[in-house]
Amino acid sequence: MMNLETLKNVIYTAVISDALDSLGYRNQAIAGHFNAYTGITKLIGRAKTTLWTDVYSEDKKPYDLELQAVDSCKAGDILICAAGGSMRSGIWGELLSTAAQNSLCAGAIVHGAVRDIKKMADISFPVFATGNCPYDSLHRQKVVDVDVPVEINGVVIRPGEIVFADEDGIVVIPAEVESEVIKLAIEKVNAENITRDAIKGGMKATDAYLKYGVL
Repeated sequence: MMNLETLKNVIYTAVISDALDSLGYRNQAIAGHFNAYTGITKLIGRAKTTLWTDVYSEDKKPYDLELQAVDSCKAGDILICAAGGSMRSGIWGELLSTAAQNSLCAGAIVHGAVRDIKKMADISFPVFATGNCPYDSLHRQKVVDVDVPVEINGVVIRPGEIVFADEDGIVVIPAEVESEVIKLAIEKVNAENITRDAIKGGMKATDAYLKYGVL
């Protein structure tokens, strides 16, 4: 299998989703609008999961688990912040991005809000999120578990699974079909290229589909 950085420039979420569909995995694309807040619109890596909750009282150790997660991030990991879509605070920002980048973390996906957007963009750290909020997470939200399966909009993400995000959305590849999905996705890209060239050359879309079986 190609390394993930190489794959990032070969495949994309739509063909990954098609490959997953063909294998019977029809619930791997995360529905909902995630913005690429720092202007970097393609992200691939292995899930480093964190589970967040809203809090409504003072916490004596508010940052312990989120700092543990960032400090234990490995090269190529994506920090997954499963916060239930809460807009209560900006749970990811400049300092966490800087620390994660120092560990060669690939980026962050936040089902919730972020802040320090310009500063994160200045260091070119990829961040996909569902919203933004200037509030600090202190006494508003906290990490309650790390390196556990989490769920975002009905899709389960397990630690170590490949996650791919781009302009079309976010797709999660289960570990047990990882190699097969990537192989099928690459084949689909090649087939789409052939079909597109045929249509550009004047072939009708129906005829191209009948000949190549790709849409």
